[in-house]
Amino acid sequence: TQNKEAERNTHSLHYIYTALSKPSKQQWFKVNIGILMERMRQNDSDLHVLQRMVGCEGETQPNSTLRFVRGVDMYGYDGDDFLSFDDKFGVWVAPIQEAELTKRKWDSVQVLKEYTKGYLENECIVWLSKFLRVCCQKVTVHVGSTPPAPLEVFVFAKQAKVQSNLILTCLATGFYPKDIIVRIRRNGRVLTADDGLTSSGVLPNNDETFQRRDHMEILKSDLSKFSCEVVHEATGVNEVKTWGKKRFIVSVVDHNFVSSVRAWSSSVSSRSASLLS
Repeated sequence: TQNKEAERNTHSLHYIYTALSKPSKQQWFKVNIGILMERMRQNDSDLHVLQRMVGCEGETQPNSTLRFVRGVDMYGYDGDDFLSFDDKFGVWVAPIQEAELTKRKWDSVQVLKEYTKGYLENECIVWLSKFLRVCCQKVTVHVGSTPPAPLEVFVFAKQAKVQSNLILTCLATGFYPKDIIVRIRRNGRVLTADDGLTSSGVLPNNDETFQRRDHMEILKSDLSKFSCEVVHEATGVNEVKTWGKKRFIVSVVDHNFVSSVRAWSSSVSSRSASLLS
């Protein structure tokens, strides 16, 4: 429990720079890729990649400030670790022999080590704090005094192009963040694309929440039990709706219909069956 609490209070910020040996638009990366290719005895016939990751982790304190936890400034070449900065001891670490020359050179420049350590422990944390403030302001849109309606789940049916068929639709709307699980089942078995299931994917609403619709075309004569399960882990929602054997048909469906049926749906149990337009 303590570990989970610490994870919730820990935040990180990382920048990743990537350069290719051809073409390289940044002069610094271009020069250093050339140096590494020469040191590794490589030629221009192959593509080589130099990457740098810079970042920091901070832990939220009771006064809402961030306490520095650790910093990262590391280089990779062609997918392997090349050089990294040890923030605790203020030195560069070379995991391979080809990086030893660079390590000795950079360790000899005291101002470089001091700048790197200072950036990770101070300036990076300042930037992380700014990003978190922006993030929190975004969240207040959903936790303020006038939040949008909570996640709602609707199941309904409409006439398919084939007269003998119906299209069952499960609509989840009003959720934030956008990660969500939607499962349509026939007699308890989860349906997939192999069964003909289609999905709109996650789409934005006009109030900064999201919606998703999953569809399944069936025969009108199919009396199987169909249900839709919606799981939104961020808000702890796990809701199941079922289509009754008498499936009401909605002739026109779009996002705007949701507001017009909310008053109607409030008088019906949250676990009830179909939506009647």
